[in-house]
Amino acid sequence: MQLYNTLSAEERARLIDEAGKQRLTLSFYAYAKISDPKKFRDELFIAWNALDALGRIYVAHEGINAQMSIPAENLEAFRETLEVYDFMKGIRLNEAVEHDDHSFLKLTIKVRNKIVADGLNDETFDVTNKGIHLKANEFNTLLEDPNTIVVDFRNHYESEVGHFKGAITPDVETFRESLPIINDKLQDFKEDKNLLMYCTGGIRCEKASAYFKHQGFKNVFQLEGGIIEYARQVKEENIESKFIGKNFVFDHRLGERITDDIVSQCHQCGKPCDNHTNCFNDACHLLFIQCDECKAAMENCCSPRCLETIHLPLEEQAKLRKGLQVGNKIFRKGKSDDLKFKKSGELLDKPLAKAVTKNIRQKISVKKMLIGKAEHYYPKSKVAQFLLEDGEVSVGDKILISGPTTGEQEMVLNELFANGNACETAKAGDQITFPLPFRVRLSDKLFKILN
Repeated sequence: MQLYNTLSAEERARLIDEAGKQRLTLSFYAYAKISDPKKFRDELFIAWNALDALGRIYVAHEGINAQMSIPAENLEAFRETLEVYDFMKGIRLNEAVEHDDHSFLKLTIKVRNKIVADGLNDETFDVTNKGIHLKANEFNTLLEDPNTIVVDFRNHYESEVGHFKGAITPDVETFRESLPIINDKLQDFKEDKNLLMYCTGGIRCEKASAYFKHQGFKNVFQLEGGIIEYARQVKEENIESKFIGKNFVFDHRLGERITDDIVSQCHQCGKPCDNHTNCFNDACHLLFIQCDECKAAMENCCSPRCLETIHLPLEEQAKLRKGLQVGNKIFRKGKSDDLKFKKSGELLDKPLAKAVTKNIRQKISVKKMLIGKAEHYYPKSKVAQFLLEDGEVSVGDKILISGPTTGEQEMVLNELFANGNACETAKAGDQITFPLPFRVRLSDKLFKILN
């Protein structure tokens, strides 16, 4: 009986591409009393693995929190696996604004102490005694009420790239930090103010709404389904979006654009930008905002120190990392003195610029040709592997690598290997590799720049 993954992310991505079927990216959560989380976890893995469902799921005695990717054709069968449990009957599935077949490449279900760490040890706190849920139009109406206080219960790196107008945005890295900060700040408004809250998908502000009711706040409301569901309703019902900018998401995309407003800056040069990246230095992996120009100049690094490090011999890099907590064990969220332009906790309602992604794509499309897709990246040798699907590419050609996290990177091919052998020209069907100073993702596409 299979209870764990047996395929690598690369193998799974290849199977997804070969299947050629549409996949849906969705999320859901439910607070409930689960007596045996380990048994519950194993039951879910067996049922979902059979449906080719992938994702990152946490289960605990207090409930379930899931972000997933499933084949569109298996949606109803997936719903049936949820209906088996009373507390998930009729549960709302939040669908992503932008679906990506590679949003998740493994099915990971972990048992945790809590599905949302809150730092609370109060046995009298009832997480199911939640605030009033509001749909998008109701949320907008209450936002306009001068008697309303709106709070963003996400972390600084999330709210920095997008938020509701007028929201309190705590400069925190964890949900547990925000509870006492907001509680202290709003002590004088328990009786006479509407406390309106939101988060990405609803799970954090659902717990927060119960917490603030427990603290004595009388009028507590929350955005039903979070920003994800709000964006869907705004689009389908033609409602004005009071949310401006991007919604940070916890998969390789790192963000979904809700409006074309850019409300944040490149942390290195100050240019209006809302694209997150992870520092390329394996001993750092700092999450920060970086524009395309700085990405190219700094080779995906957050500082001159990290840029210098990635050019050291691999053995020397390994020595520098020795004894440090590095790699996927850490995920630092932008707290670094090396970053010069930061606005966490001091966000502006006025956008700094407008995104022009669509116009850029239309402009570029007339002079580039899609020829392949990323398959793997070898960080030790700094070599990228692509499958060449169309046309041909030669040493000396100008290429462009494009993806949600990678951005758009242009370069000239100075060295090329096809199916493991050095060559001057590769053709459709070849598996090609070439040196690349930055990491590529499985969602990245390879273009040939046309003269």
